[in-house]
Amino acid sequence: MKKINAAVVGYGNVGRFALEALEAAPDFEIAGVVRRNGAENKPVELTGYKVVKDIRELEGVEVAILACPTRSCPDYAKSILPLGINTVDSFDIHTSIMDYRRELMPLNRQTGTVSVIAAGWDPGSDSIVRTLMESLAPKGLSYTNFGPGMSMGHSVCVRSKKGVRNALSVTIPLGEGIHRRMVYVELEEGHTLEQVTADIKADPYFAHDETHVFAVDSVDALRDMGHGVNLVRKGVSGKTQNQRMEFNMSINNPALTGQVLVNVARATMRLQPGCYTMVEIPVVDMLPGEREDWIGRLV
Repeated sequence: MKKINAAVVGYGNVGRFALEALEAAPDFEIAGVVRRNGAENKPVELTGYKVVKDIRELEGVEVAILACPTRSCPDYAKSILPLGINTVDSFDIHTSIMDYRRELMPLNRQTGTVSVIAAGWDPGSDSIVRTLMESLAPKGLSYTNFGPGMSMGHSVCVRSKKGVRNALSVTIPLGEGIHRRMVYVELEEGHTLEQVTADIKADPYFAHDETHVFAVDSVDALRDMGHGVNLVRKGVSGKTQNQRMEFNMSINNPALTGQVLVNVARATMRLQPGCYTMVEIPVVDMLPGEREDWIGRLV
């Protein structure tokens, strides 16, 4: 089996788990890890790996796993694609995905590369389940209920706000696709909870949900990587009503995101140049090995 040479760009929670998923995959080799500080204060678990500040310092990279904050993904992708390297990311601002896709598509075609964007678990694997459910009951209603659990994207968003030293955003499902955001912040000296709360609620990540913000002494004392989702669709198959389907998942958030990123990194090697979301990719192409073997086993 020819192995795919991959680099991990960013080494926070998702980057760590993406590296673990690469280590466990039978068809990948790890070219190295790109960190803001390079090899400075190199974590012990990266012993044996090349750690650099710039992906250009690595050799033979075929695909870059962008384990960086959502709002940094477009800039990283646009800097890496001209090098002839595929990119995958877990960009998670649902309302901006189509704009991002349109932005990268011409660059992918110009450089002969593949990008898979919005490849986490939602958007991502949940998107595939929603698509399948809608195909089975074309008329009807779908509900996506998250949590309870930590939202990585929302937490990163809050940590970027002025006056916030550390933050945790927890999603609480209220039913029928409605959610409450419970946000816990460590404030920097000289900043008020009122101003930080206003900044958080004005951000698109939070503007459409009920949001409560609390000041705490220690965010780490509250942090739990667990999360979950309940997807429900009730609708009509053909002319038959009251078709109901449900999907449940309870997960470690960054671990599943890291696994999904490795899956779509594999798929980039099987796609024509362009920018894709997960609903556009055959699921079998996210698995290692030959299509025929999986078809014979799973169909």
